[in-house]
Amino acid sequence: MKNNSISRIYGKREFIKIVSKATYSMVKYRKFMKLLTKEFQTNIMLSVTEVNGCQACSYFHTKHAIDSGISDEELQSLLSGDHKNVKPEEAQALVFGQHYASEKENYSKDTFQKVIEHYGKEKAYGILATATLISFGNAYGINYGNLKSRFTKNGRVKNSKIYNEVFILISPIILLPITMIINVFRKKQF
Repeated sequence: MKNNSISRIYGKREFIKIVSKATYSMVKYRKFMKLLTKEFQTNIMLSVTEVNGCQACSYFHTKHAIDSGISDEELQSLLSGDHKNVKPEEAQALVFGQHYASEKENYSKDTFQKVIEHYGKEKAYGILATATLISFGNAYGINYGNLKSRFTKNGRVKNSKIYNEVFILISPIILLPITMIINVFRKKQF
């Protein structure tokens, strides 16, 4: 039986690029993430997750948002991808998060330049790092869910390949340390 998922399907090469970008963000931009409140980071993560369709990440970050006191209207806006009820000072970052995910991490430099102009360079890189890290979490979480689904009554997720699912689940053991070391010495990735 096939499960017609609305989640994004990741391939091996795409995942390797996501891991590289995530470790680069951890090495180069982590300090800028500290300029964003945890609630703001959670909202960015929900915006990215809404596009990618990771159920595990959506559950986790929705729970965190509720525990942080988010209003029902704002939460519904984030979960639906309609930002009419979000904090005005967060709107541009949330739209960028959606753009980042919908473009499969190949965001427009012009769009990011607008984020820099709006928030300043350091906060903008904190926003970018947050979007990058949740993309890694989404890729991992979605593939975990797809593999798990194979062994339940839901069945295989349409277009998902078992070799990608297994690769994505075990490869971070090797990829994370290697890309972390490479990115310590890399000047500029994205």
